[in-house]
Amino acid sequence: MKIDFATTMSRALEQIRAGHPGDATRTIQAALSARAEPRPESPANRPPLTGPPVEEAEVIAERAPGPAPAGPPARRGLREVVDALARIRPGTPQPGRAPRPRPPIPEGARLETRSFASRHGARDYLLYVPASASQGARGLVLMLHGCTQDPDDFAAGSRMNAEAERHGLVVAYPHQTRQHNAQGCWNWFRPGDQREDGGEAALLAALAQEVARDFGVTEGRIFVAGLSAGGAMAATLAATHPQLFAAAGVHSGLPHGAAHDVISAFAAMRGERARATVAARQPVRTIIFHGLADTTVHPSNAEALLAATGATARGARRQERGRTPAGRSWSRETVTGEDGRSLAELWRIEGAGHAWAGGCASGSYTDPAGPDASAEMVRFFLEGS
Repeated sequence: MKIDFATTMSRALEQIRAGHPGDATRTIQAALSARAEPRPESPANRPPLTGPPVEEAEVIAERAPGPAPAGPPARRGLREVVDALARIRPGTPQPGRAPRPRPPIPEGARLETRSFASRHGARDYLLYVPASASQGARGLVLMLHGCTQDPDDFAAGSRMNAEAERHGLVVAYPHQTRQHNAQGCWNWFRPGDQREDGGEAALLAALAQEVARDFGVTEGRIFVAGLSAGGAMAATLAATHPQLFAAAGVHSGLPHGAAHDVISAFAAMRGERARATVAARQPVRTIIFHGLADTTVHPSNAEALLAATGATARGARRQERGRTPAGRSWSRETVTGEDGRSLAELWRIEGAGHAWAGGCASGSYTDPAGPDASAEMVRFFLEGS
């Protein structure tokens, strides 16, 4: 089908001016998918989200730092819309989004906002220090939120702080603001942010190292997890810093190296792998969650994540199935090494969309029907430490 990009981009700009950046993104995505109009989503096929929806397709709406370069009309139109998305003021509330008050924390625990700066950049982060860590932290979990989320939102939705309290873990939630990406996404698709020695991957690794030093977390007890764009960045950190992260949790994410620009990011999200992912130099134990009804990041990315760990070539595979108390069916594929330790796990969740499994409705982008991704991630992390 021939697409009139001028008309498409004009419509997208009108949607942005009307205060609907998510609609603008879907218009662009439809055009790039060779569809003149976005395909409507029927209630029967809509992912089971609670709270305001997060437009995760906006993962590709990177902030353009300067004037739009000359180029073909379609490309100039796309850049014009990206620029318009970038001009949305950082921190501007989205329709239906209200600031969430921080929940009460156990006596003796701490929840505070800190700042980190290095030669790779600077970020604020939310830090949870459990009361159970009074005699020393058992480990550190770096939690990376999805697009349009923030640390408070992600902490509330994932309920990771409750798991941290149970197990004596410190949790750091770095904040990707709209100053760094128009929709607050981690820039997992940009080559400059996929490197060990620079960009966001290097920045996040340095942040994790500083927090670990502050709390005396030893080698082999630093973990990373994330949702969607955050999950993709977690996979990148596992690939670029295997000496630092002992295990990774990737929820509704994509493999390291799955995209290298805006167009390939869309293709990767649709399950069309534009290029081969980058092979891990040193495999990191990884646990993967993905809803089989995810219409934002295609479930085939979960299979690619498992393949990227290299675990299936080194261990024995075991399958099991179950159902949560809420009636959600799931299957788990476990790859076990010769020593009996789990090298990787892949959880496939029937009927689940693009949302954190087992999350709390007080946060956005969650599916309380389960299974409990946070609890299973922590269990997996600590089994290998």
